[in-house]
Amino acid sequence: MIALAGTIGAGKTSLTQLLANHLNSQAFYESVDDNKILPLFYENPKKYGFLLQIYFLNKRLDEIKASYSNDLNVLDRSIFEDELLFKLNADMGRATETESDIYSSLLSNMMEELPDQVHQKAPNLLITIKVSFETMLHRIEKRGRAYEQIANDPSLYSYYKNLNDRYDAWYENYDESPKMLIDGDKYNFVENPTAATEVLGMIDRKLAELNLK
Repeated sequence: MIALAGTIGAGKTSLTQLLANHLNSQAFYESVDDNKILPLFYENPKKYGFLLQIYFLNKRLDEIKASYSNDLNVLDRSIFEDELLFKLNADMGRATETESDIYSSLLSNMMEELPDQVHQKAPNLLITIKVSFETMLHRIEKRGRAYEQIANDPSLYSYYKNLNDRYDAWYENYDESPKMLIDGDKYNFVENPTAATEVLGMIDRKLAELNLK
């Protein structure tokens, strides 16, 4: 499968839809709008952080297995990002180190249970979208989910800033599969059709390089 990665508001969902349509493949979207735990997490991260990560782990494993039908199916978030997100919550006191360690161990064990004799566990290609902190905040505000708004919870500013900052090191250290980086500020594929065409062309060339297209 092809997996998208990037911070909140990077444009993962938009690029997932564009790419799946372009490749005539299937898109698998992160469960957000129907996720009853996510608003509770924003209200009380310490109480619901671990439960939220387990929820996402379960959903992502289902998506990985469902995507096996086509190497060009697109997932709008990589399971390998979740450890980064939960480690940040632990470092900020929004989860405990014990919960973080348990989650990391569970993730490792669950990945081992995936049927590697049927299909590889890592994506064929990881596409990470990098955006500036200013772009991230603009898009979070624009999409208008009340529980995500800094105006409603000023402490989110620090959380978002830390999250965006950590993606650079995460991408550099990621070695589970081939990868590529898209500059979401330079190529605003979310709002600019010309930029979208350019990004799809870049991805096409990378897929051809990997003999996937």
